[in-house]
Amino acid sequence: MQAIVETLFDAVYLTSVITIGVLMIRGCKGNSQFRLFGWMAVVLGAGDAFHLVPRALALCTTGLENYTVPLGLGKWITSVTMTIFYVLLYYVWRQRYHVTGKKVITAAVYGLAGIRILLCMMPQNQWLSAQAPLSWGIYRNIPFALLGLLIIVMFYGSAREHKDTAFRWMWLTIVLSFGFYIPVVLWADTIPMIGMLMIPKTCAYVWTVLIGYFAMKKEVK
Repeated sequence: MQAIVETLFDAVYLTSVITIGVLMIRGCKGNSQFRLFGWMAVVLGAGDAFHLVPRALALCTTGLENYTVPLGLGKWITSVTMTIFYVLLYYVWRQRYHVTGKKVITAAVYGLAGIRILLCMMPQNQWLSAQAPLSWGIYRNIPFALLGLLIIVMFYGSAREHKDTAFRWMWLTIVLSFGFYIPVVLWADTIPMIGMLMIPKTCAYVWTVLIGYFAMKKEVK
């Protein structure tokens, strides 16, 4: 039952976010903000596919224990693409609210993203091992969480300042995604059921993408 439900859920998720991303790229009519948002959605879906497709194959065939290497490689790639996702979201914020300058914030975004990717590349992560160390899972997620916090603060403040109803909940989608993700990082290895929190985390990302899509439908004529 888990194999069927999880596989269907992941298939709908990947198909949805990539399709929405392509629709935004094709339908933005030259609006750079929504074109960027579309690419952001494609990066999200394509990156997650590297982990979710092997996981679906594992669940539907011989089990997760026999797919350690492809699952680890997929998590590695997804960790990098998710970082890129937030860098792109930062530029969506800049374009939507016509932000100029802010070199310190830009440096912070690139610095945290760079540290996160560098930590993901370290061999101590043991991505391809069945016993990846929890400590490195924490290390690489510290700059990632700080990057997410920075994006949350920026969207919350700008949406309120500009009375932007279309993006008023963008900050909350990011809060929810991290709120569901952090317990998985910390405790999923010892309490497997906590891994189920990845489902609402995924739904939060779908909400993020839909916010951009519906804003485009309303604003681009």
